[in-house]
Amino acid sequence: MQEVITYYLEMKSEKELKGVEESNGLSVIEAEIDNYKLNKFLYQYVGEPWDWVDKLSLSDESWQRYVENPGLRTWVAYYKGSIAGYFELSVVGSDIELVYFGLAQAFIGKGFGGYLLSFAIKQAWGIDGAKRVWLHTCSLDHPNALKNYEARGFKLYKTETT
Repeated sequence: MQEVITYYLEMKSEKELKGVEESNGLSVIEAEIDNYKLNKFLYQYVGEPWDWVDKLSLSDESWQRYVENPGLRTWVAYYKGSIAGYFELSVVGSDIELVYFGLAQAFIGKGFGGYLLSFAIKQAWGIDGAKRVWLHTCSLDHPNALKNYEARGFKLYKTETT
């Protein structure tokens, strides 16, 4: 069994954001209407190359409960009309978790990751009462994932090995 390292990162002030402003043509729109089938599709579409499997066995009812949680918000990134990626934010008190974030495989390496992450962080800090934005990633994700998070200003605060 492969050893997996989980990295926990946080940002405690919006001033820590080292944003990328150039979108390279990427547009990002919030999915304002809850649709668990969209989130389920995005999870599979973006996560497949990185073995995102934790939620694949969930029932449709479980997906629906997850997506209809009033603290969950979803954004979809588009490039030339195609879905290029997405992110989800979960609000728990003053903590905003970047639950899922990623680009679909065909859109990696095109200069979108820094902009999409910057956009996600700005959305998180725009939520009333936000005092901390955090996330976790692991050694199974794209090799540049951790670098992108740190380049945007996230600080590592914990690691776990399983």
